[in-house]
Amino acid sequence: MRAPHSTYRLQIRPSFTLFDAADLVPYLADLGVDWVYLSPILTAEEGSDHGYDVTDMSTIDPARGGAEGLQALSAAAHAAGMGVLVDIVPNHMGIATPSRNRWWWSVLEQGRGSRYAEAFDIDWDAGNGKLLLPVLGDGENELAELKLADGELHYYGHRFPVAAGTAAEGDSAREVHARQHYELVNWRRADNELNYRRFFGVNTLAGLRVEEPWVFEESHAEERRWFDEGLVDGLRIDHPDGLADPKGYLGRLRKLTGGAYLLVEKILEPGEKLPEDWETEGTTGYDALADVDRLFVDPAGEQALTDSVPTEPFGHMIHGTKRNIADQLLHSEVLRLVRLLPADSGLDAGTAADALAELLACFPVYRSYLPQGAGYLADAVLAAKVRRPDLADALDRLHPLLNPLLDGGAGDRDGLGELAVRFQQTSGMVMAKGVEDTAFYRYPRLTSLNEVGADPGHFAVEPFELHTRLLRRQLEQPAAMTALTTHDTKRSEDTRARISVLAETPDQWRETLTQLSALAPMGDPAMESLLWQALIGAWPLSRDRAHGYAEKASREASTSTTWTDPDAGFEERMHAALDAAFDNPEVNALISGMVERIRVAGYSNALSAKLVQLTMPGVPDVYQGTEFWDRSLVDPDNRRDVDFARRRAALDAMADGGGRLPEVDEEGKAKLLLVTRALQLKRTRPELFSGYLPVKATGAAADHVFAFDRGGAVTAVTRLPLGLERSGRWRDTAVVLEPGSYRDVITGRTHESGGTVAAADLFGIYPVALLAREDKA
Repeated sequence: MRAPHSTYRLQIRPSFTLFDAADLVPYLADLGVDWVYLSPILTAEEGSDHGYDVTDMSTIDPARGGAEGLQALSAAAHAAGMGVLVDIVPNHMGIATPSRNRWWWSVLEQGRGSRYAEAFDIDWDAGNGKLLLPVLGDGENELAELKLADGELHYYGHRFPVAAGTAAEGDSAREVHARQHYELVNWRRADNELNYRRFFGVNTLAGLRVEEPWVFEESHAEERRWFDEGLVDGLRIDHPDGLADPKGYLGRLRKLTGGAYLLVEKILEPGEKLPEDWETEGTTGYDALADVDRLFVDPAGEQALTDSVPTEPFGHMIHGTKRNIADQLLHSEVLRLVRLLPADSGLDAGTAADALAELLACFPVYRSYLPQGAGYLADAVLAAKVRRPDLADALDRLHPLLNPLLDGGAGDRDGLGELAVRFQQTSGMVMAKGVEDTAFYRYPRLTSLNEVGADPGHFAVEPFELHTRLLRRQLEQPAAMTALTTHDTKRSEDTRARISVLAETPDQWRETLTQLSALAPMGDPAMESLLWQALIGAWPLSRDRAHGYAEKASREASTSTTWTDPDAGFEERMHAALDAAFDNPEVNALISGMVERIRVAGYSNALSAKLVQLTMPGVPDVYQGTEFWDRSLVDPDNRRDVDFARRRAALDAMADGGGRLPEVDEEGKAKLLLVTRALQLKRTRPELFSGYLPVKATGAAADHVFAFDRGGAVTAVTRLPLGLERSGRWRDTAVVLEPGSYRDVITGRTHESGGTVAAADLFGIYPVALLAREDKA
């Protein structure tokens, strides 16, 4: 198996096609990238910028460049000695426009008689034999808007098929609708009555049953072609937690690809490990992101930031948000579990739904993979009994049903049954919606920590602990991906790096927040803190970006306003407060003043975090454009167009710059220098990155150094830069290196070690150093 030394993620879309990516290959090669990493490229909903709403799994999207585009990119990448990694979506398909998805159209037209009925995860009995489609508006008589046209049923811009023999001359649209295999219902009924599995709470993404052999084969025929023709070298698997049998799926995929490099977009909670028997090189790196970020958070600031906006502890908060999701947005999934209970369970439907929802709210990780992870279910049962002792009997009855292996059943998925498997699929949905998409927008203590795969309740990581984790990563998953920014991060790496500085100056931040709240009140202290942190982290940003983020953040939080029932009064106050950041001199001065106080420290954190991520054990990914400063917020903000021409020009100038080193300033060229030199070293000297050992520092500021030796390449970075400045800088601090000659590949400077190198010399130009041992041939 060929594994990459690094990857570079590109968002392929109609405005940046596979042909555009092919044209970019020379720049990426010069940057030092090893593999090009593509977002989904199969045919998706028209106009989709992300590509996760695939409507045709048998073709590459013509709007994204089609088969010819992939051929062009693959040829360019391989000619440059680079590989190609592609993101695929096995869990669901896009159904927003039924006519674009022939599988879904067939099911609507033919019902259970369609050969594709088995491909989608539909509970026909729950809809009285019909597939419920939640598309109708809130009017009193929405079905009156149905029209018969061209042999189809039309509802405004929606088109639906008409089954053969169900429409005669003179029939009304409503009469024909009543005879179909589907029923159009009000959109609000989805949360309780939907009878097809969705991707989380998205009605327009219908779950697939790739555990069925023919569904797997037909939905992956195009991927098979890619590997048969040598076009693609590896795959990234989106949302494996939605699959009934992730282990089995990965085994089949490994065989289909001929043993290619496979990654899974799997969210691991702190301390959780990837199942050892999965056929994968590891995760896409959210766990690495969480570890790296916390190295640059000052633990001394925890209590002061906790006190700045009193909020319930995160662990209690997520229980409430997850329970709310189970009771509302995903209640239809809970009721489906209830319907699967055996008749002799001894539980009435109401009690069963209550107990199942409580278990889902108490589940400590995204999901288990029985027989592995049985302890997580046992822990959830115990936690649920503590929170709801009145449900103890129901929980005891459910436990063996959700894990039949407790009674000595078969030791694989075949012994579990549908109830146990579906509970595992559902727990991940509840976790994602309750934590990522709700609690992360409610918990304001230090928002750089509110990131996918992380627990904001875990404030900082000490260097000793991070060394331990990185050494374990080298031993257990050396080919897993590492990341700092993705298309799904709530804030990009440089936004988070600046926000993290607030932990070093919590009292000043608290004073600033108090003044902002007085000058531009919103009436929701937690949301005020979260939004002001976002502006400070991303400043300067456009007014439109600020307002777009605020609307999404506040509605996801669902405390003062919601997507389904917006509070006009609150949103007016919120948007007025954001306008004040641009228009009110006092508010603007508070924002810009805070930014200026932490700007340089933010640069230091950003460069240091990036170098750690690029050189730590694993395969580092650079998200498109982040070789310059990138202070994006949550999608779609982080999917904006990238000015590659500017980056190309800067890289060319750097190559011809006559040894001049860029300043650490707002242009971001210092970050470009760091990224390209680290990537080039990894690609050209991989033998220098074959191990992992901590490197110690001595002296007064030793705690401000974090360093490690990968086997000839030594990374050394600065942490907690404000504290370093206050303490009098480096003074007698030194980094302990084996005697020899080292070249800093970032600056080109040589450092001679007789056992130590002075930190003041090492960090004399930049807050980071990447040393290549000169006598390591």
